Amino acid sequence: MKIAVIGGSGNMGRWFARFALKEGHQVTITGRNKAKLREAGKQLTVEATTDNIEAVRRSQVIMISVPIDNFEAVVEQIGPHTSSEQLIIDITSVKALPMAAIHRHIKSRKVLGMHPMFGPGARDIANRSFMLTPTNEEEQTIAERAREYLEKREAKVTLVSPEEHDEIMTVVLGLSHFIAIVAGDTILRFNRLRQVGNASGITFKLLSTLTESVISEDPELYASLQMCLPNLAEAEKEFQEKAKAWADLVAKKDRDGFARKMKTLKARFNTINPDFGKAYEDMYKLLDML
Repeated sequence: MKIAVIGGSGNMGRWFARFALKEGHQVTITGRNKAKLREAGKQLTVEATTDNIEAVRRSQVIMISVPIDNFEAVVEQIGPHTSSEQLIIDITSVKALPMAAIHRHIKSRKVLGMHPMFGPGARDIANRSFMLTPTNEEEQTIAERAREYLEKREAKVTLVSPEEHDEIMTVVLGLSHFIAIVAGDTILRFNRLRQVGNASGITFKLLSTLTESVISEDPELYASLQMCLPNLAEAEKEFQEKAKAWADLVAKKDRDGFARKMKTLKARFNTINPDFGKAYEDMYKLLDML
């Protein structure tokens, strides 16, 4: 099968191009940066071109892996050159806006909205999570086939609507990234950061690993997620209010109030998550894996 990865010179585009090659498909990648595209083509040993339209015309499957901010422009460009028989796969981290753009500009009714819940550092898809976002019966059928394909390769698959996906990502990606970035910005104010790192316990090691992993990623992608995810500003405002409430207890040296509030929080988590008590043990397991 011939697959075109639009934006295949990017990190996730390269990852999926490599995956498709391992699955026995013929791959063409596209990109705007000629030097980056040339390097990716050599690395993958595939055809690399800046011509999205030509790549689309010669492929049976079109995978779109471009920044959210450029997504509609790319879809509008390639739309007139797609056919009803081609499968269009979108792998952006936001779903409502890209899926709406595909429906406006793409001829094919074979569409799969897919969000791989991992980064380009993943070795394969085993035990990795995918969210698929069908919007109608035809897309539901395609998503079910994709689920079967992915689960045979030991991936974990969830089907939701694009709107449900974005609501979930507001917390899973948007809020967690925000907290990690702010934590990293705060940690850097300490002059003895190197010494702190050497003397740190497991909680700080995991926190610093989280913050550094987020901050090391593509700033443009993370900025786009912050701007595009629904109701994220409200969630971050609530986080700030919660942080102030906890900080006020510390400032007032209200030991009993802090402990009482933490006990209430612990009880709520216990109710929500039956495995809540294993979290501390899991934290050590995670650190051993790093």
